[in-house]
Amino acid sequence: MEFANVSERQAMSPELAVSTVIFSLRDELVGGQPTGRKSLWLPLVRRTRQPFRGQWALPGGPLAARQTLQDAAAANLRATTGLAPSHLEQLYAFGGLDRSPSQRVVSIVYWALVREEHPEAARLIEDPNVAWFPARDEAVLDALAFDHAEIVSYALWRLGNKVEYGSIAHRFLGERFTLAQVQEVYEAVLDRRLDAANFRRHLRGTADIEPTDEYLLGGKHRPPRLYRYTGDTAVVPDPASTVPADST
Repeated sequence: MEFANVSERQAMSPELAVSTVIFSLRDELVGGQPTGRKSLWLPLVRRTRQPFRGQWALPGGPLAARQTLQDAAAANLRATTGLAPSHLEQLYAFGGLDRSPSQRVVSIVYWALVREEHPEAARLIEDPNVAWFPARDEAVLDALAFDHAEIVSYALWRLGNKVEYGSIAHRFLGERFTLAQVQEVYEAVLDRRLDAANFRRHLRGTADIEPTDEYLLGGKHRPPRLYRYTGDTAVVPDPASTVPADST
């Protein structure tokens, strides 16, 4: 049954799905040209079946019988980008009565962060129906299938709250990073400029960030010192299983 009327949908048991909002830091583009700043991007998949065939959506799919929620979310990321997440966390459950014009679907949504240091982060699996998009592009969000625009907006809000009080920024970076790189993360997540002097003063007083004896070489000016994160660095293991990149 591709589409059902209201009474038919009410009689059907809800389907359980898992979707994943995947954020990565990439060069900000305006008119196709880099601005010199970083911004948040996310991969989307083009739906190949109804409902919303041809529209872009978050990666995901039905929960397999022997699959945990977290493994399903990590598998979404692997199937879409080929990468393991540097951070994976349950975001929220979305279960509106009219999310889908066919059977009612309840989606458990996770959000994941991918480090830009991965060479593969700039590309995706070989699939013409998978592509990166700016996470705050209103035209892209308005055209998403289901309620996925609402989900992405909620994920951006949660990420902004996390970076305000937590140590989530290092998840976008490698093992060693400069204070300027951390500031790029904060500015991309919060979508605003920060005063460099005040920001770096704050970071130097952070307990979980410490200087190393290494410096970032190759620039035109005095090489900046590299720092490292000393807090919890556990990451979610990447399961071997994959799921279809066509979500609800």
